[in-house]
Amino acid sequence: MEEQSTTGAGGGPSGYDPQRVEAKWQKRWAEARVFETEADPSKPKYYVLEMLPYPSGTMHMGHMRNYAIGDVVARVKRMRGYNVLHPMGWDAFGLPAENAAIKNKTHPQIWTNNNIAQFQRVLRRFGFSYDWRREISTCDPEYYRWNQWFFLRMLERGLAYRKKSRVNWCPKCCTVLANEQVINGGYCWRHEDTLVESREIEQWFLKTTAYSDQLLDDLKQLEGTWPERVIAMQSNWIGKSQGAKVKFAVAGVKGIEPIEIFTTRIDTIYGATAIILAPRHPMADKLLTAGKGKKLRPEIKTKL
Repeated sequence: MEEQSTTGAGGGPSGYDPQRVEAKWQKRWAEARVFETEADPSKPKYYVLEMLPYPSGTMHMGHMRNYAIGDVVARVKRMRGYNVLHPMGWDAFGLPAENAAIKNKTHPQIWTNNNIAQFQRVLRRFGFSYDWRREISTCDPEYYRWNQWFFLRMLERGLAYRKKSRVNWCPKCCTVLANEQVINGGYCWRHEDTLVESREIEQWFLKTTAYSDQLLDDLKQLEGTWPERVIAMQSNWIGKSQGAKVKFAVAGVKGIEPIEIFTTRIDTIYGATAIILAPRHPMADKLLTAGKGKKLRPEIKTKL
């Protein structure tokens, strides 16, 4: 600990000298390769991975808070005898990177790689315990070629398909936004003066529902090790329900297929008095163009 302080005029420690002390120990760690992980069957394994940063800009304190927490976990587990794998990489692929590059009048590859270099300099300066040999970047063809390979395998097995779906669309970003990225009553989180549009576009989906039963069964293996509320959230997200599908014919309108509903209480089906469709249900448009629906259509569109 003597190396972490200097002596002042009064004979006591005058403070911590980060430039000297941290540089010295980071050099020692690098030379000893203390954060590089090799297979070691004699030790229990532990994997620490924080959410990879998106380098459309440089780092901020929110990043540092996140990665400091992960580094504490990795170091504690390492001191307790675990063989810890703690990698780092860059979530660096997509339209936000291109939009940031356009805004800064720089080629996307140059803009992104410059930001990655800055991120890495700061993370190394803080002494985080990453095994830098395992660094990946999702905008590197050597990485995303495997994304493409996996996608083709899923397509071959009928697990990737296209269909139309309604999304949040920012006309300024020219990309889709998650619900959490729509703020202040309907505006883009990046451009708070841009109103987000609701669009129906054709897009790719992965059929994760094919694994619903397996996912639910495997949640049982986490009981006692994961918080109950997290397991309940995952189970509710999968949302499996036991029930039946029932088709109701539409009377008095020609060329309209039956409306299919799902119920968990098939025993009460004879008490049904109405079927309510969401405004954006694919059947709603067909019903509005038939019979009296033509008169209702302008009024309904106004209310929507």
